[in-house]
Amino acid sequence: MTELVEHGHLFIGGEWTEPLGTDTIRVVSPHTEQVIGSVPHASRADVDRAVAVARKAFDEGPWPRLSLDERIAVVTRIKDAIAVRHEELARSISSQNGSPYSWSVLAQALGAMMVYDSAIKVAADYPYEERRQGALGPILVRREPVGVVAAVIPWNVPQFVAAAKLAPALLTGSAVILKPSPEAPLDSYILADIAREAGLPEGVLSVLPADREVSEYLVGHPGVDKVAFTGSVAAGRRVMEVAARNLTRVTLELGGKSAAVILPDADPAAAVAGIVPAAWMNNGQACVAQTRILAPRSRYEEYADAFAAAAGALVVGDPLDPATQLGPLVAQRQQQRSLDYIRIGQEEGAKILTGGGRPAGLERGWYVEPTLFGDVDNSMRIAREEIFGPVVCLIPYGDEEEALRVANDSEFGLSGSIWTADVEHGVDFARRVRTGTFNVNTFSLDMLGPFGGYKNSGLGREFGPEGLSEYLEHKMIHLPAGA
Repeated sequence: MTELVEHGHLFIGGEWTEPLGTDTIRVVSPHTEQVIGSVPHASRADVDRAVAVARKAFDEGPWPRLSLDERIAVVTRIKDAIAVRHEELARSISSQNGSPYSWSVLAQALGAMMVYDSAIKVAADYPYEERRQGALGPILVRREPVGVVAAVIPWNVPQFVAAAKLAPALLTGSAVILKPSPEAPLDSYILADIAREAGLPEGVLSVLPADREVSEYLVGHPGVDKVAFTGSVAAGRRVMEVAARNLTRVTLELGGKSAAVILPDADPAAAVAGIVPAAWMNNGQACVAQTRILAPRSRYEEYADAFAAAAGALVVGDPLDPATQLGPLVAQRQQQRSLDYIRIGQEEGAKILTGGGRPAGLERGWYVEPTLFGDVDNSMRIAREEIFGPVVCLIPYGDEEEALRVANDSEFGLSGSIWTADVEHGVDFARRVRTGTFNVNTFSLDMLGPFGGYKNSGLGREFGPEGLSEYLEHKMIHLPAGA
């Protein structure tokens, strides 16, 4: 029985504060369908209060005026505390969103620690000020913190995405209002506790769990200088629309429908072993998931059998069981969405190779079997729309040019991979795919390089020096001749 976790305060500007509203958010386990916690629902008045203290911290406080080394010391303490408390964070996240515990340890908690660590390395070497010879004389180019950041994060990888926004914002000297998803707010209280103990100055961080209406109020607040958002394409469009009223800067990390391309010369065992965890990762609730598998028609049956066997062997069950490889979806609406797409795929003429319904013996909980469709045409809805569940498409292709066309024939462009015996040929193929990240004979996300998407997968980048730049303003100072 999971212990009920109840919080009665909001974290505003570094202090545990009584909420100004009376609404609460009930957190429901996707495994038991029982309430496992509650937190206050931030109100508009709470947003106003958080923005005001963040504004004061940035405009008048010490944080942006500290040395880089001083800010790095605080962020390092946050990183180190996450390492110490990673099991607590992993259990909290798995209990809320259904992530398998083993995956939560590596990707949700320790992955967040790696984001902070990588951002610290990038920040330490970043050129915040440089002299150049301009066309009319010498110039000084400065990079200065953007100001007050509204960081709106999703429920699927809450600590990882929070780190992707908090680390560069804090290291460059900005203040942050973190807005967790109502489906997964409990772990944000652990993060707030960590940040407080790390010594963040007053006003620099607030954590406000809230629904879409209050989130929209935060995004459109005139006291916010930048919005960093991760979520769906529809929500991203709305964020951009609302932020545009104040010409607020935005970065958007949105959806994906990524293709894993297997060339005829690939090692089948290596390809299957690499693609399966990338396709069904986090129960299919990952924007970078390789949900379109492109197999050569000459070896299609071989791959259909291999992927069906591997997906069908995934261990489905309680997300807190270390043996579980695929847990429940975060909410009943997500379960129903996957089941609806399974029905749509069958109606479109695709063939279920494995899965296709609720797992036997799991009548309670928002579970869907790991499902693989075969005989999929890229024009089908199941191949074009982001399902965000454990439903994957196997698409046959003829020659390599057809594989390239299919890989690029998507409104998304976030991730992808190619599997081949010729690495250099794979790199050449990668150069022609319109996507923000790509993998050759592997699947990973390196936090020292830029991450983001083409097309409807978003705007801007996270990680690496490119991601740090998103939290900086660029200033040019003209100098007199000879200076």
